[in-house]
Amino acid sequence: MRTAVVRVVVDRDGRLSPGEYEAGVRRLRERGAEVVASPAERLPDRGREIELIVPGLDPADVDKHVTACAEAFGTSATPGVVTYISRGTDDDAHGVLAAFRVAGEVERTVEGDDEVVTVTLDAAAMRRVPESRLHTALEAALNCEVRIVREAPSAG
Repeated sequence: MRTAVVRVVVDRDGRLSPGEYEAGVRRLRERGAEVVASPAERLPDRGREIELIVPGLDPADVDKHVTACAEAFGTSATPGVVTYISRGTDDDAHGVLAAFRVAGEVERTVEGDDEVVTVTLDAAAMRRVPESRLHTALEAALNCEVRIVREAPSAG
């Protein structure tokens, strides 16, 4: 399961006092959210942003998290960039494939001292996906050499 980092701008105009900002962070944590937030005194007066760590994020749920922030801070929160924490697992590889809307087989091997991940995709999927973008995303998620193999169409 991939873990997302959902950034939310909670004080674009700088209206929250440091105490109000800290109270909003505390309310989110009390509601069970995993929040990464700098202390108010270390942030600029405007555009304050927090990060929510969300395991298994469904991209359709980003607005739900933004709404929770707006309620906790009493502001009109806005979504920021969503990124993913990578631990280099097969789940991370499958998450990248899902983001590109393709499925594939993931196989790990060791060649000498290097780990190599081979991802096998069917030829039809490869026509829909820019291979270089997929390759770059997989290497970033896995932090190892990635090889993409096109599966030949089955005869039949």
